[in-house]
Amino acid sequence: MTDAPPARAPRDELLVHIPSLRAFAVSLSGQIDRADDLVQETLVKAWRNLGSYTEGTNMRAWLFTILRNVYISDIRRRKREVQDTDGMFAERVSVPPQQNGHMDLADFQKALASLPDEQREALILIGAAEFSYEEAAEIANCAVGTVKSRVNRARNALTRKLNLDVNEIGLEPALRAALGAGPT
Repeated sequence: MTDAPPARAPRDELLVHIPSLRAFAVSLSGQIDRADDLVQETLVKAWRNLGSYTEGTNMRAWLFTILRNVYISDIRRRKREVQDTDGMFAERVSVPPQQNGHMDLADFQKALASLPDEQREALILIGAAEFSYEEAAEIANCAVGTVKSRVNRARNALTRKLNLDVNEIGLEPALRAALGAGPT
């Protein structure tokens, strides 16, 4: 009989999930600084509502749900904003990277960002955050079949947009997982 690891206090468990939250936020928003803001706001809301968290339940799913809700609220708020009306930001765009890996990643990020929000979210929850379909369905507040359908549509759209064969050798493991190709 093995001893189970000691249970963490909920406030200590918040810290364990910060890297996963940040990765999810970057995937949703596509911007590191915006992702950091999303994670910070998520942690503040989680901290304020820690009393409503039920110990023994899935803290990670609870935090991802909070982050998703913060992100959706942020999108709604930003839809009413007008940015870069004079084109100053567009003029400061940097030179594209010189290495192919950066270009491939940029292409993937662009293709991922072009997916509908629901498909991108489902693909990230399943492929990157490694949630089960059931957990992803709970986070997205929809049926398991809906999550499966969204992931399938997202994978198909990405393979079309990137002109990829999912069985192609040389894909990075994370990209293979996101596309559903499995290990080589």
